[in-house]
Amino acid sequence: MNNQVFAQTTIAVVWDFDKTLIPGYMQAPLFEHFSVEGAAFWGEVNSLADVYRGGGVARMTSEIHYLNHILDYVADGRFADLNNALLRELGAQLEFYPGIPELFGLLNAEVTSNRLFNRHGISIEHYVVSTGLREMILGSAIADHIEDVWGCELFEQDGRLSKLGYILDNTSKTRALFEINKGANKHREIDVNSAMGDDERRIPFANMIYLADGPSDVPVFSLLNRNNGHTFGVYRTSDKREYQQIHGLQQQGRVQGSGPADYREGSPTFLWLTTKIEEIANRIAANRDRALGESLGAPPQHLTE
Repeated sequence: MNNQVFAQTTIAVVWDFDKTLIPGYMQAPLFEHFSVEGAAFWGEVNSLADVYRGGGVARMTSEIHYLNHILDYVADGRFADLNNALLRELGAQLEFYPGIPELFGLLNAEVTSNRLFNRHGISIEHYVVSTGLREMILGSAIADHIEDVWGCELFEQDGRLSKLGYILDNTSKTRALFEINKGANKHREIDVNSAMGDDERRIPFANMIYLADGPSDVPVFSLLNRNNGHTFGVYRTSDKREYQQIHGLQQQGRVQGSGPADYREGSPTFLWLTTKIEEIANRIAANRDRALGESLGAPPQHLTE
């Protein structure tokens, strides 16, 4: 075998969150807790683009709009004393699509129950990359099944949220995948912008699966599609528009597969995931067997006339 720093035997299943793992948006329990009308909040957020332009901002991201609006609600008392601990508590109220969180254990078993995959040290890690609130995800029922979470974070001061901390938008989601790819999330000495050869990276893009719900995930879909990764779009079976949206992305080659957001054992999405994981694991095992054979060379033979 060669002297790679990383064995590249990890498969990363990367999840979007809102409308991928849960049916709606994670802020719903927050609105309910403070008796705030969610539709009114989002309507105000959608009107902020004109406000920002009037204030001299030419380029903007909607994630900053909704995060700043949360902070405005904290400041004026509508989200009185909202802090990160409360966000975690509210995260526990989130309800997931059928099959979650049981799916995580079932997917892991696809690898751990296979002797060939075990022999090569193949494993699965699950990640969430979301433009939502990281603290709410960490408080939810999937937290114990997830290796790491990328999401927006708010700075807390004097017992309440007061400033923007970390912002993730649909484009910067790709940075999170590069961090997973290079191992920067596991090894802080690795800078995500450092030049690294493909064989030096912890989890090759070819070992990644990304699941999400729509057009806002196109930058990540494109990154993985260009680099031999695997992409899948999900939709609610009760919403024809969501189906048409994902169907359109698949027709355009934006996603490689699609299925309902039903993750129960035996569902089409479950079968796609388990099949894809098996394919990736078999490729990893075959490549490692081949590399081992090449490093050992051919055994000596008796010479014959």
